[in-house]
Order: sequence, then structure tokens, then C-alpha cells
Amino acid sequence: MRLTFIETLSALAEQNNNIWLLTGDLGFSVLEPFARQFGERYVNVGVAEQNMTGIAAGLALSGKIAFTYSIANFPLFRCLEQIRNDICYHNLNVKIVAVGGGLSYGTAGYSHHALEDLAIMRALPNMTVLAPGDPVETRLATQAIVEHNGPCYLRLGKAREPIVHSSTPDFQIGKALQLRIGKDLVLISTGGILETVMRAADLLEQKGYSIGVVSMPSISPIDETGILEYASSPGRIITVEEHGPGGLGTAVAEVLIKSGYVTQFRSLAVRQYKFDQLGSQESLKNYYGLSIQAIEEAVIMMLADE
Repeated sequence: MRLTFIETLSALAEQNNNIWLLTGDLGFSVLEPFARQFGERYVNVGVAEQNMTGIAAGLALSGKIAFTYSIANFPLFRCLEQIRNDICYHNLNVKIVAVGGGLSYGTAGYSHHALEDLAIMRALPNMTVLAPGDPVETRLATQAIVEHNGPCYLRLGKAREPIVHSSTPDFQIGKALQLRIGKDLVLISTGGILETVMRAADLLEQKGYSIGVVSMPSISPIDETGILEYASSPGRIITVEEHGPGGLGTAVAEVLIKSGYVTQFRSLAVRQYKFDQLGSQESLKNYYGLSIQAIEEAVIMMLADE
């Protein structure tokens, strides 16, 4: 995803001289193409994320489109006050890019695991929150936030995420993307776990189940109309995300509660985080019940409860 992001941003920067990219001394082997081509619009501020956010706010006040880039937690948690007061309060055109969302940096531990970011960012005023599911969605999301005037948070995976979409979808901020239609249940995911969800749906189909799959790259705003349609038919929803409470599952539940819709609903997310758990991203997904098998079991259990 991160390579797709920088390729897309570089292409956009060729057409738009207002695009700037700031990094907090990270992104090596990724950001160099942009730095070489647009050195006058690229700034490595060092390990100083609060300063980076302030500089981005100043650039935005000068009419620029400022991107800040770092590993998951660093461009967010370290400078949350600056994001809230300098960027959101003034509705500035700053785009915060976090690479390694969820458990991507598995062996690095909690300091590098981003499990609260979606909850925090969707609570901030004026903030648009996007978590694309594959490189195709990453390219479209990058284009969308350049066109969108206002603060944006773009949550990316780390690297080597497979392409899931077989064609280019109609990507819009605030809209879900339906990858397959199912009569029994719909799986709604956000972020790089989309491929895992698709594989689970494929295996369930081989067992005779009809499972829909929806990617929800836009967390805020979220596709309320789409969610209510899935609540009506097939009437069973399971959300899947590499995130803790407050993310996609909570956002979908809020829509259902507000509408008064009664439907079967479950959220698969990271519950009861264990600080002593380290390992690969896949091993941690298995541990926290986000594996292909765990998704299969959740679907079969919900359908068996009829």
C-alpha cells in the first residue's frame, strides 16, 4: 500500500504544485522517488512529529496541500493536540498518512501497533478517515483526499498487501464498496484485512454458504445508507477489522442503533489486548481471532443461531 501511495502522490504532484510531503524521519526506501522529483516540496523534519504537524498547518494556511507521513502511531498520538487544535479546529487542508495500521509491525510491539487510531480520528471535528483495503483502494483514496478540501487521515498497511479488486471500483468518500453479493450474511471490513475476509468468504462458499463481502474504506463519513441496506438484506452483519473498540464495528453499531434497526450483528476486532504478545502480523491476527478460520467460525455460529 505505501508504495502505491507514494507512486500516486508523485503522479498527482506533477499536476499540482501545491502538494507537499513531510516526514518524521521515516519512510526510507519508500519516499525517495518523491524527494528526488520534488525536493523543494519535501521536508524531513526529524523525530519531531509535533513540529511536523505545526509546519503542515502553516503550509495549509498558505494554500498548500500538506501531507504528513510516519509509522502508524507517530504522526497521530505524539501530536494529537496539534492535530485537534491546529488542523481540525481550523479545518485545514492537511492529510495525515499512517503506515502500518493495525498489527502490521507485529514484532515491534505495542509502541508500533495502531489499534486505537480509527476511534480517535473519527471523533475529531472535520476529520475524514479512510482505511483502504488493498493497493487499488489506496490509489483511489489518495486521489480522493487530494481533491477533498479539509483534514484527512489515511491509514495504510505496511507492504506487500495483495490486490483484491479485479477492476477499478467507483470510489467515493462516504461510500462502501461491495465486492460480492451474499444471501445469508454480509462481512464488512476496513483496511488491509480485506484479503483475509475475501478468502474466508471463498471457503464458506465452498461449504454452501452465500456470503457477501463489503469493503468500508471510509470510516468517517460512513455509508449509513449502505449499512441499513445490508441490515435489511441479508439481515446479518459481521464487521472485521485490525483495530480495537471504537472503530468500524462501533461505527456500524451506532448507525444501527440510531436507525432503530433490529438485525443480527457482531464485531470481530482486537479485544483485551495483551502487551506481552509479539510476533508476525499473521500470528497476532490468529491470536486475536482475526484469522480466516475465526471469521468462518463466527459466520457459521451466527447462521446456526436462527
